[in-house]
Amino acid sequence: MKKIKIAFLLVATVLSSTLVSAQGTKEYTVDGIKVIHKYVPKDVISVRLFVEGGTANYSKEKQGIENLTLNLMVDGGTTNMPKLDFKTASEKIGTSFGASTALDYGSISMTCIKAFWDQSWNLFSDAILNPAFSENEYNLLKEQLIANAQQTMADPDGSLDLLARQIAFENKDYAKAYDGTPESLAGISLEDVKNYYKKTLGKKRTFLVVVGNITEEDLTAKIKASLGKMANGTPVSKESRTLITQSKIHVEDRDIATNYIMGIMSAPFANTEEGINYRIGMSIMGDRYFTELRTKRSLSYAPAAFYNRGAVTNPYGAIYITTIDPKQSMQVMVDELDKVKKEGFSETEFTDKKQEFLTGYYLTLETTSNQADALGRSEISGGWEALDQLTENVNKAKLADINATFDKYSDVIVWIYLGKKDAVKTEDFKQTTPKEKKSKPY
Repeated sequence: MKKIKIAFLLVATVLSSTLVSAQGTKEYTVDGIKVIHKYVPKDVISVRLFVEGGTANYSKEKQGIENLTLNLMVDGGTTNMPKLDFKTASEKIGTSFGASTALDYGSISMTCIKAFWDQSWNLFSDAILNPAFSENEYNLLKEQLIANAQQTMADPDGSLDLLARQIAFENKDYAKAYDGTPESLAGISLEDVKNYYKKTLGKKRTFLVVVGNITEEDLTAKIKASLGKMANGTPVSKESRTLITQSKIHVEDRDIATNYIMGIMSAPFANTEEGINYRIGMSIMGDRYFTELRTKRSLSYAPAAFYNRGAVTNPYGAIYITTIDPKQSMQVMVDELDKVKKEGFSETEFTDKKQEFLTGYYLTLETTSNQADALGRSEISGGWEALDQLTENVNKAKLADINATFDKYSDVIVWIYLGKKDAVKTEDFKQTTPKEKKSKPY
């Protein structure tokens, strides 16, 4: 009983502090740069420059160029400070930098403490405005990223994730490897990187998220003196949404100990009412898979059902399993989907999951870094305001709506199989049974 009370107090504290600090979130524009600024009474400050577009920003032949460019900016020194001097300066004050890419965006991040805010900002803005792009650092990083890509392709999970998108979103932006392939990275020159930087790092394709104990006046002055000098650039041109309306099956023969399987289905946008309903439903489905596939039948160590929050313009849900019995596993997975389509989730599952969903979500927002990341992702998904409204929207969710949304988006599955080819047949890849007289999907 004591442990339950402690856990409740912890969650209540996190929720309370998050909701109070949410009142300090503002959006404003400084010299053409959109700024999302959240004041929190913490002396750890997190800054992220988001670059919109992701896989829409480059061709298939240049897969990985954004990842290479952004990482070279934060890890290759500047025209004012060689790499060693830059790293020494940042390490002395405990400031860390990072860069990452995803399907629909990339980001350059900085985390520092308030006592060294001025020095940290100067390093951050210098990396963005004046990257050195030296030949030596470019070659070192490129070889490292090629090695990483080779390792990803050798890993079944890494291969399955990319393969699933290549099949489900054939000839679309999502079919690209945002970290790059060994072949595409090998073909990217330093001149390509410099040109990509000039084309992409502009005010119309970026926005800034800052979370921490700093004032709007301070931040505005710093932007005006630095990032405000960025070129305007051009807005990103994104593809229209691709809906999965036709089932597909792709089998890739690989001699591995267990077979890897993923099913992809279109899903609603994250920041919408349907998006909240679907995310709760997929979380419940993940629990069901754990019970049915692992606990009851021992078919897999880690079956899963999830909503891919990294997919913004083409959101999708996925069901996943590694197993030595693919035939039975896929049958159980689709049987469980059909059961939900027919009977719906239970009231108990719904009530328990709502609380678990909120608890788990807000516990991930304890750090300023996580809050900055969440605000940026929410902005790209349609508006940062949805993050502050999440608690209200989850509490407003109704079981009937969750069941209806889940039914609507689970009619068509694209199956991807990585494993022993002779262990499966075409008829093993099941589809769900649509309800009669269903309303028009999507």
